[in-house]
Amino acid sequence: MQFFMPMKPPRTTHQTKSVNATTGKPVFFENPELKEARAKLSAHLAQHRPAQPFDSSLPLRVMVKWLFPTRKKSLHGKFKQTRPDTHNLNKLLFDVMTDLKFWNDDAQVASEIIEKFWTVETPGIWIQIEEV
Repeated sequence: MQFFMPMKPPRTTHQTKSVNATTGKPVFFENPELKEARAKLSAHLAQHRPAQPFDSSLPLRVMVKWLFPTRKKSLHGKFKQTRPDTHNLNKLLFDVMTDLKFWNDDAQVASEIIEKFWTVETPGIWIQIEEV
């Protein structure tokens, strides 16, 4: 399964969760920016949700290419080496994909290939999922 979601990729990551101390105990919550990023990813991913989750007895390989917008033609197609970090981007993405039942648990993903690029064309997220 592979698909492209044309969108401006969110720069907010799962790492931006906030914490408050209530009666001496930490309470984690999502700030409005993280909630918005989750909702944006959910809306785009829902269109590509498989009819059934991937077979939980098989390991998966997931390839993700994040295409971030730039106006500099000299950067087009070049790797993006600035924040956000790839693993932090994928954490939120995989959490949303788990919520939408692409798979039963993202622990099933045994292989990940994550890349970030600059583009002057259509920004978005390209995803390929395969059983290995």
